Amino acid sequence: MKRIYRYLIAASFAAASLSSCTKYLDLKPEDRLLEEQVFSSAANTAAYLNGIYVKLGTPQLYGENLTLTIPDILAQQYNMSYGSTPSIYYTYSQYQFTSAQVSNKMAEIWANAYNAIFNGNRLISGMDKNPGVLDTKTSTMFRGEVMAMRAMLHFDLLRLFGPMYNSPDSVLKSIPYNRSGEISVNPFLPANEVMSNIVSDLSMAESLLSTDKTMTFGKKYKFNYYTVKALQARVHLYRGNKDAALACAKVLIDNSALFPWVDKFFLNEKGNPDRLFSTEMILGIYNDNLSGTSYGHLKIFSGGLADNAILAPKDERLTALYSDASADWRYSSQFWDVPGSKIYRTFLKYADVEDRTKPFRNTIPLLKLSEMYYIAAECERDPNIAKGYLNKVRNQRGIDITTNSVPATEAEILKEYKKEFLGEGQLFYYYKRTNTTTIPNGSKASDTDAPITMGAAQYVVPIPNVEIENR
Repeated sequence: MKRIYRYLIAASFAAASLSSCTKYLDLKPEDRLLEEQVFSSAANTAAYLNGIYVKLGTPQLYGENLTLTIPDILAQQYNMSYGSTPSIYYTYSQYQFTSAQVSNKMAEIWANAYNAIFNGNRLISGMDKNPGVLDTKTSTMFRGEVMAMRAMLHFDLLRLFGPMYNSPDSVLKSIPYNRSGEISVNPFLPANEVMSNIVSDLSMAESLLSTDKTMTFGKKYKFNYYTVKALQARVHLYRGNKDAALACAKVLIDNSALFPWVDKFFLNEKGNPDRLFSTEMILGIYNDNLSGTSYGHLKIFSGGLADNAILAPKDERLTALYSDASADWRYSSQFWDVPGSKIYRTFLKYADVEDRTKPFRNTIPLLKLSEMYYIAAECERDPNIAKGYLNKVRNQRGIDITTNSVPATEAEILKEYKKEFLGEGQLFYYYKRTNTTTIPNGSKASDTDAPITMGAAQYVVPIPNVEIENR
């Protein structure tokens, strides 16, 4: 088993050194032999796929960079001016993409995402070269999982490094799209072509995964049919196809019994609150370092951190966000705490639980049922039906909608994104998708105090220098 993971890592970093595979490198003879050993065994092939899932959960990808930190800092979710010393994240909040700190981190995301893509492609290639090793059902499922994973990774790279899509810039060169399991040159494609490839991969993944529509909690950590439909809803909305986005979101809404709303009892369970709303999760990743002392909550959100090292919203902004819905569970003491060393509230979503056997421990949600309702609220043409979608989520967050119902306006949907996806990294992409020209300054007390002007210079992360230099 260890040899399989070493092979996975070696293959990854052969590609990593050239990020999106910009030069040809052949494997050494001993690596070729090991490749044959991996894909000639059903157990080893399954282990190889599991290794890619592990890769997704690392801090370099969805275990931190693409969820807990960077996108939310870019969206001004956090205060950068606690204390007299500048925040260690300050350069991100100022969109200083050419600074060494930021550019190195973005290059890390780029390289590791293409590593995972490359290894997924290699898995498909390995199965093609070794027919009959896996039974038909398993082979079909593995292919569907990899295609969905490949689509999601390219989509998130496009959302971060690509142009502002809902504009004439959608035809500009953006990122490579890699479907090859061999290290080779992949050209930069116009953003709309990348999007077409994403849609195509998701369509193929849907066909492959549609034979199994059962759900268990364990399947929430694998790409499955419902993951694909949720990704299609997100992708179509980003593309501007609201009718298609609504149709896909409705598949999840119509099957919401498979993703039941969190029960207040489990949210308030002493010592073990389900702050992730894990029952509603469509896709999540597991990072066993999330509860460690050098990762996750204790590294990023803990009240024990110095003021310049913590990520926490400005207290006045938090109060204002919930001013019309103080009963909202997301505003409760389960999510926020004022430790003795601080005069502001700190974020508890990823704080560890006492019961280490809880299935949601060390989990980061990537897709949740609530987002499908937000997408439906935004895309539905009938304002009364749209209102129902939005208020369904609000009601399931403890808000009495008989006395506090709101219309599905852009302002109300935006407010929900700010509440629901803190620590999950979706707000920045909402701003970019909607071409929002000014956003509130996270270090100021009110929305009108020194708002941030946004444009391509803030929304479009430059392609890493190492990628350009290797071409």
